[in-house]
Amino acid sequence: MDKPDSQDDHKMNDSQKTPEKKQPLTTCLFSAAFFGALGSSFLYGYNLSVVNAPATGCIPTLPPETAGDEHQCFHNPYIKDFYNKTWMERYGEPISPETSTLLWSVTVSIFAIGGLLGTLSVSLIIKVAGRKGTLLLNNCFAVTATLLLSLGEMSRSFEMLIIGRIVMGVNSGISLSVLPMYLGEISPKHIRGSIGQFNSILICLGVFTGQVLGLPELLGQESRWNYLFSFLAFPAVLQLCVLPFLPESPRYLLMEKKDEAGAERAFQKFLGKTDVSQELEEVHAEARAQDNVNTVSVLQLLRSPAVRWQLITIIVTMACYQLCGLNAIWYYTNGILREAGFAEHLLPYFTLSTGGTETLAAIFSGLVIERIGRRPLLIFGFSSMAVFFSLLTIFLNFQDRVSWMPYLSYSCILAVIAGFCSGPGGIPFILTGELFEQSYRPAAFMIAGTVNWLSNFAVGLLFPFIQEKLQSFAFLVFVVVCILGSIYLCVVLPETKNKTFMDISQSFAKINKMPALSPGQEMELVLSMKPENEKAPDVKKTESSS
Repeated sequence: MDKPDSQDDHKMNDSQKTPEKKQPLTTCLFSAAFFGALGSSFLYGYNLSVVNAPATGCIPTLPPETAGDEHQCFHNPYIKDFYNKTWMERYGEPISPETSTLLWSVTVSIFAIGGLLGTLSVSLIIKVAGRKGTLLLNNCFAVTATLLLSLGEMSRSFEMLIIGRIVMGVNSGISLSVLPMYLGEISPKHIRGSIGQFNSILICLGVFTGQVLGLPELLGQESRWNYLFSFLAFPAVLQLCVLPFLPESPRYLLMEKKDEAGAERAFQKFLGKTDVSQELEEVHAEARAQDNVNTVSVLQLLRSPAVRWQLITIIVTMACYQLCGLNAIWYYTNGILREAGFAEHLLPYFTLSTGGTETLAAIFSGLVIERIGRRPLLIFGFSSMAVFFSLLTIFLNFQDRVSWMPYLSYSCILAVIAGFCSGPGGIPFILTGELFEQSYRPAAFMIAGTVNWLSNFAVGLLFPFIQEKLQSFAFLVFVVVCILGSIYLCVVLPETKNKTFMDISQSFAKINKMPALSPGQEMELVLSMKPENEKAPDVKKTESSS
């Protein structure tokens, strides 16, 4: 009984996909993805690199047998030296090692607190300003942080750097929630994954740019380090110049602002075609399929049985994104290079390979995501990280016995980075937008962002202790996380490529123990329009035909 319906449904879907796939990527859609990510994701990656870049850091050598402040000196040495000089000028005595470590720890960790604050504010801001408007308003935080971070040295105030870091964290928390939401809503389903990967690609490009500008020949000098922060304003200004001329999310306009004419114009610009009736009808169908078209709160989302496993999946995926151990890799990179016999002044240039590997792997993922799919890339990424973390643990324990072993260790580090960026580095943000329909999406991104930043903070807080206790065996903790994440995704996550948001929601209906709509019922849902809603499309059609 059901088989013919499913076959007809597949045929109908195939016939609908064919014209979509022939549509080229429009300049408008590319500009929205690139400049949206440039003023958002790029800033996040660049900020991580500028303050925490191994190129200017002080990473402990391997194996980490010495205790004390050496494990905490993952930092830009010029900034910490500025803290010491400022303390001496104010109080007439050298800063104690405990106070110095505390100030630097606050400077580094306060970024995650700012990110959490930004994430928690997204739902309120986005309701007032929309997706594009929130991205534009978010540049105010970027410019403010740039001024605080750039002028801190001139003002002899390390407090300005700390405040600048928390403001930049707020900017990152907002952008990492709003940008994936915006990109997912403006993209046609057959390239939604590729467009969504702009978020990951620009994060990696930001990290790499920070590493390059931090080289000694450029801005990585004591007299120029504050100019590294001045560069933060450049991407923000570029976004402010371009994004106002691009459309708002058509789904936001239609479902939340009830602006069908505006949504139609936005679809036409993004898709590069005049007839967007199919896209409008798809959004209408999604709106009628939801119990509540109005945006739900976080508490309502947590209580809703219809999205229970989508929510669990996002929480697990986002937690694994941070707890899989990539951040811990940076603690070992320079130490492994030193053990391999490379001169100290060459380390910044070899470290560029990590940023380059990140960027290339993210670009590769963006090119193949629509062919391979989200699920295989995620499972492959976490599984490969587990394999290379295991190998890295073995190689680190033979580091002192075999002269060429550090080269294998460094190869494992590059392989872990490539595995991460090929899937786990960007797809969790894409999935957060895909697994939830319009009314749930802002609350879902708030929960996902909260998990992301709390996990980030937990890694920064706990890893030094794990490293001290387990030493080179610390990576086995991440092996367990990666394996468990892969198993969960393999069992629970359905493939989402080339599916509408309503199709994806129906994929979870069985596991959520909710009644799934048959193709016939979906068509009835599309056609069962209220009289007042029916008039607007008819008027549109007569106007367009005339």
